[in-house]
Amino acid sequence: MDALKIISQASLREEVPQFNIGDTVRVDVNIREGERERIQQFEGTVIARKGSGISETFTVRRVSYGVGVERVFPLHSPNVKAVKVVRRGRVRRAKLYYLRNRVGKAAKVKEQLK
Repeated sequence: MDALKIISQASLREEVPQFNIGDTVRVDVNIREGERERIQQFEGTVIARKGSGISETFTVRRVSYGVGVERVFPLHSPNVKAVKVVRRGRVRRAKLYYLRNRVGKAAKVKEQLK
């Protein structure tokens, strides 16, 4: 267990983006197809953040062609190249799993105004 702590402290990225639940983010992910590598973008609403330290993950949800798609990304993975906040959301929950049951405008998160 001590070895895991040492590895986690050494490999934590310092440029961890600041985003919260309800924000719409664009995640750049490194995809390997055979020997080729490319960057794929996945844009959606952050519905959950779990864990802490090196094992922290976040879940992003979007609706693509009428089908809900969710992806779980490790926050400190070397395959996650960048996380850019597209818009800030105003929510009152830590987990937004209720958005799975909503369709259309009801599934939108209000924008946070300054």
